[in-house]
Amino acid sequence: MCVGVPAKVLEKQEYSAVVDVMGSRMTVGIIFVPEVEIDDFVVVHAGQAMSIIDEKFAKESMEEWRKLADVRDA
Repeated sequence: MCVGVPAKVLEKQEYSAVVDVMGSRMTVGIIFVPEVEIDDFVVVHAGQAMSIIDEKFAKESMEEWRKLADVRDA
């Protein structure tokens, strides 16, 4: 099973982007979504932005990830 996490694009270079994944910044590849723009939301898997997603879905998904993290930390 593969799991992707939502991320917001903060900076964009030619083949990579800096994204925010629930408060952590990381650089990911954007070869699968070269049309991505700053402030877009993407699904990240294995260091690559795999697809562009809408903001509503991204925020709902982030909330579910937070719930999982909270249960794990409890």
